[in-house]
Amino acid sequence: MSDTIKRIEAVVTGKVQGVAFRYHTALQANELGLEGWVRNNRDGTVHLEAQGKEGSLDKFILYLERGPIHAKVVKLDTKRIDTGESSGRFRIRH
Repeated sequence: MSDTIKRIEAVVTGKVQGVAFRYHTALQANELGLEGWVRNNRDGTVHLEAQGKEGSLDKFILYLERGPIHAKVVKLDTKRIDTGESSGRFRIRH
C-alpha cells in the first residue's frame, strides 16, 4: 500500500439520504484513518471530500460504491483533487 497522501472529491447518487449514509461513511473513513467531510445535497445526492494514504482512499472508494446496507448506490463520481491542510478527523457537515 502506498503512503502517498491523496485527496478525492465524490458525489454519490441513489438512495443515499435517510439511510444513515453520512454516519456510516464517517465511521468507515475514520476507521481507515482518513480526514475530510460528508454532507447531503439538496438534490438528494451525498457530497464528500476525503484525504489520506492512497491505499486507504482506494478501500474507501470501494466502500462508497456499495454504501451501508440500506443504501442503494446508483452512481459514484470521484475525482482526485489537490491535498488540503490537515483537518483531523472525518466529519459530518450539516
